[in-house]
Amino acid sequence: MSDKAKILAALDTLAAGGSTAGGEGIRQAYALAEASKIDGVNRVILATDGDFNVGIADKETLKDFVAQKRDTGVSLSVLGFGAGNYNDALMQALAQNGNGNAAYIDSLNEARIVLVEDVAATLQTIAKDVKVQVEFNPAAVAEYRLIGYETRMLNREDFNNDKVDAGEIGAGHTVTALYEITLVGSEGRLVDDLRYESKRPAAEPAEEIAFVKIRYKQPDGDKSMLITTPVTRADMVASVAAADADARFAAAVAGFGQVLTGGRYTGGWSIDDATALAEGARGDDRFGYRNEFVSLTRLAKTAAAMAPLRP
Repeated sequence: MSDKAKILAALDTLAAGGSTAGGEGIRQAYALAEASKIDGVNRVILATDGDFNVGIADKETLKDFVAQKRDTGVSLSVLGFGAGNYNDALMQALAQNGNGNAAYIDSLNEARIVLVEDVAATLQTIAKDVKVQVEFNPAAVAEYRLIGYETRMLNREDFNNDKVDAGEIGAGHTVTALYEITLVGSEGRLVDDLRYESKRPAAEPAEEIAFVKIRYKQPDGDKSMLITTPVTRADMVASVAAADADARFAAAVAGFGQVLTGGRYTGGWSIDDATALAEGARGDDRFGYRNEFVSLTRLAKTAAAMAPLRP
């Protein structure tokens, strides 16, 4: 990346046109990467809208090809561009199977974050096949629900199986998983006890709420290592306001997403609530990311109030 003038000159010769032979582009990119392999980062970066309409376009076929190629030591990251015909499901699937990550570039600021400020997290893998498993203590937790991660779910038995592929973590990369839980004794329970299930331990509230296990491999390793930690009542905060800014902002984003998809479990929680929660959790918003999200929630509320377009 040091020969900037040469790179820019090559880009200036490119022009858009014709159809999108995405599968063939990926195949040629892997061939070049394997021929030029170095002792370091070897990664194909696919910049596309994912609307493959010539050659191999089948999602499962492309996923299998990328999965086979990851064993050569070359990973795949995807930068998504465009709107309307953008195929997000395919882009996410390719990145997941290629031991890489996916980002949607909708502005110059987003490109700067992904390719400049967070370039190490984008390109430099420090842990591969990272798996997280959370076990809730039935003496403390009556109900729980994982929010999101539908495309990342693993079977319980896959956690200890090192042959099962999982996600990669880049340098400086952080991952947030949110669970909604209902404590034992709460009036907010949605599901009744089963008639024939073993009785829940009564008496005193349990001190330990959950147990978290993480498995990961070194970037060049094949055997996973295990990290464990309990989650106790000492880790709880008394209210949403008492939580740190990052946790409150993550909750605002997750809640907003659920409202947009119908709000099946959000009750009376609204876009206004998401806006208020996010506004109070902006913190050190270095790149204006959180401010941009707040603006997005306001746009969504405006759009929701508009009459639907007539066909």
